[in-house]
Amino acid sequence: MSSAVVVCTFDEGRDGVPTGAVETLALAREVADAIGTELAWLIVGPLPARAREVAGAYGADEICHANDSKLAEFKPDLCVEAASQALGSLAPKLVLFPQTFEARLIAPRVGFRLGAGIVMNALGVSADGGTVKVTASAYGGNTRAEYVLSGADTCVVGVLADMLQAEPRGQASEPRERELTVNLGEAGERIRVVEQAHFEGPRLEDAQIIVAGGMGLGSKENFRLVEELAEALGGMAGASRPAVENGFTDASRQVGLTGKITRPVLYIGAGISGASQHMVGCSAAKTIVAINTNPDAAIFRYARYGIVGDALEVLPAITKVVREAA
Repeated sequence: MSSAVVVCTFDEGRDGVPTGAVETLALAREVADAIGTELAWLIVGPLPARAREVAGAYGADEICHANDSKLAEFKPDLCVEAASQALGSLAPKLVLFPQTFEARLIAPRVGFRLGAGIVMNALGVSADGGTVKVTASAYGGNTRAEYVLSGADTCVVGVLADMLQAEPRGQASEPRERELTVNLGEAGERIRVVEQAHFEGPRLEDAQIIVAGGMGLGSKENFRLVEELAEALGGMAGASRPAVENGFTDASRQVGLTGKITRPVLYIGAGISGASQHMVGCSAAKTIVAINTNPDAAIFRYARYGIVGDALEVLPAITKVVREAA
């Protein structure tokens, strides 16, 4: 029986693989090896076409599939019921959810159903001598906390998977496959979607180059300077949470703990102070360039290159150089 389980609800993600699945599976495999147990991948809803390939590449011993005609689309209440029933039959010690939007809705509720200890916003999970420890972002991203998982029969952890790097195992495994029966006959859906926003074009999470603006830009009109540089570089525009809340741009551009977790090759932060909530969303960038009038701004601690200056002057200058070099 597997004592470590990764739970995913189906989404199209990247290349038909549920968002965060490979990173969470790779992490869970390390933990499972450390505590000497098997790893199962539980998929609630339609089975992704590449499920067996991904499970084998990232070390799952078993694919468990819990499906029902009612799960053709993501419905939180029904997914909670299905996941709770499936996990009840598996009786794992450790359950990891890649912390997608969907998982934020269902993981804590599943944990409650199981009587489990629950930790969300996890940045890492490790095991030593059978003791599992979780490092997580806490207090809105202002600090990090370490939790020792003990006392509960089961622990549920929401993992910020986009903060992790995943490498396939040297030799792929041959996972077993198991269909789990769930009974959703009496289950209903209480959450009704009144309106759904649709954003077209590439995802910010997939961008290789991001130019992000913060409150230092001063206004929505000035935010166009960020967009112009992003366009010149062939990248995408991002923003801090305060910039979004003040209407500089829409929420699909928000980078940070409560926005998008990104891993670009180049991240340029203009007029952004570098609060930890924001940096959670971009600190995995290969190169960070900071532009800020305050030489003591926290973002400079993360940056490889720093420019102490007014973003309203620096951004147009960089854009001009990029366009002339094109």
